[in-house]
Amino acid sequence: MQQTSALFRLLSDSTRLRLLRLLAQDRFNVTELTGILGVAQSSVSRHLGLLKDAGLVTEEREAGFVYYTVAEDARGNGNGSLWTLLDAHFESGASDRAVRADEARMQEVLRLRKENFETHGDPRQLVPGRSWAAWARALGHLLPPLDVADIGCGEGYLTLETARWARTVVGIDRSDEVLERAKALAVRRHVENVEWKKGDLSRLPLRDDSVDVAMLSQSLHHASDPERAIAETARVLRAGGRLLILDLREHDQTWVRNRFGDRHLGFSSTELDSMLRAAGLTDVRVHVGASKAGDPFAVLIASGVKTQMAKPKSQSPKPKSQSKSKRYA
Repeated sequence: MQQTSALFRLLSDSTRLRLLRLLAQDRFNVTELTGILGVAQSSVSRHLGLLKDAGLVTEEREAGFVYYTVAEDARGNGNGSLWTLLDAHFESGASDRAVRADEARMQEVLRLRKENFETHGDPRQLVPGRSWAAWARALGHLLPPLDVADIGCGEGYLTLETARWARTVVGIDRSDEVLERAKALAVRRHVENVEWKKGDLSRLPLRDDSVDVAMLSQSLHHASDPERAIAETARVLRAGGRLLILDLREHDQTWVRNRFGDRHLGFSSTELDSMLRAAGLTDVRVHVGASKAGDPFAVLIASGVKTQMAKPKSQSPKPKSQSKSKRYA
């Protein structure tokens, strides 16, 4: 009776139940579980230790990481009925908002593994030198020297990758703290062709017709007015310049509003197409850039070209008394 009581006390904690639900589907390390659950790493480690002591979870080491999964014999040793109960509980709670959020974050972890060529012990997937980063940098060899703006650059990872092939890059973000981290990263990587500026998506600190490529990578869903942000981005493009957008396709994961400050739950292909055309861009293309079965987050790629006389369709004539310097200072 004491053993049974201890087991049910162990399972009375919601975090431990969430861990078991995840580990019943795949193996994860502490860092991955911390990101999925959104709790402190020390707390995740403590709960895993308790589950391991109870014989419900086991660990294995691989390539410097410790992975946890449900113990192979946990469903036996008299625990078969318990797991039948847990499986039924997990299935009945699949529509719960917190469970769906865990599932969405889990799918993102699995997607990152795939894109980083995590082998999962499969020797067929072990290809020395296989790298998405190398492919991206190789494609940069096909591009001419260009002046680029990375709008909503965050900590600057994409900005610095772009700097490998661009003539100049301007990284723009509204957060002083984030820009300081981006600057520090540039110093560590000895990148010198990047300029960092503070600015908002709706009011960019750039002159008209000043860049060849403007990128909005996972930043448009943070804009208070996405259509205005796209029109403002089109303003700074030179004739023949291209706007490139990578953003989430519309989804129903409301938890991203609190965790990441998202203002919009993604966009439909039709919305992006309409906003690009409203900004006066031509040769508009929108398609899915990345998606994974079961993952609520898919990435849309959209682009458009600024022609010589392109003007936003919604833009009203500017009063003669209003100068460019005052409007875009």
